Formats: sequence, C-alpha cells, structure tokens
Amino acid sequence: MKKTILTVEDGDGIRRLIRMTLEYMGFLVLEANGGEQGLEMAREHKPDLVLMDVRMPGVSGLTACEVMRADPQLRHVPVVMLSAADSQDDISAGLASGAKAYLVKPFQPVELIELVTRLIEEAAQPESAAAGAAYR
Repeated sequence: MKKTILTVEDGDGIRRLIRMTLEYMGFLVLEANGGEQGLEMAREHKPDLVLMDVRMPGVSGLTACEVMRADPQLRHVPVVMLSAADSQDDISAGLASGAKAYLVKPFQPVELIELVTRLIEEAAQPESAAAGAAYR
C-alpha cells in the first residue's frame, strides 16, 4: 500500500515540485493550500507524513503543527516544516511546535526524498521519539 504524504503549502510551484518528486518515488500525495485546509485533510485522510509550510495566510504551519500534536488521532503523524526562514530562532520555533524536522527552502529533491523516507520508516518503529532536526 502506498504511503500518503500531505503537503500543506500556499505556493503552487513548490507544491507541484513536491508532488512530482514524491509521486515519482511511489508516494500518494495530497495537497492543501493553507493550514486550515491542511488540518481538515489530515483529520480526514490520516496521512503517513505531513510537509508543512511555516508561513501561510490564516492558520500558520506552527499553529497547525501544535494542533496536530494535541489531537490524539494525529499526534503520531510526523510533520516536516518547510521554510525559507533559516535563522536558529525560526528553526527552534518549528521544532518546538512539534515538528520532527525543519527543511530549509530551497532544497534539493533528493534531500526531500531521503528525509521523507527516513521519517516514515522511523514512524513505523515502535516508540519512535527521535529528536527533531534541521536540514539546510
């Protein structure tokens, strides 16, 4: 069965790049264009992983991640924050919201594939509680 990735990103171009990259690797990719829609889709589809832009109109990625961590149905779903903001404060805020990783834009497709694959494998292991990490 294909693993499902939910991309929550308000930029059409980056969403398209993510979808094409991950579909090529055999993942099922769902897309939301904002935090509110992303939370609705996460509740409905229970994805294996969420890629979440930090800065979006309305519900930010940080807020959406915190909501997911508080939801018993979604708290186990790994979240990767995506952002061009690469200061240590930005990265710390992303990881503090409950994200497993923080990937700085622009990133290479191979970086995305490696990170998504690793986090999905870790999530399948019992009691996976690895600390979050930033990727530049």
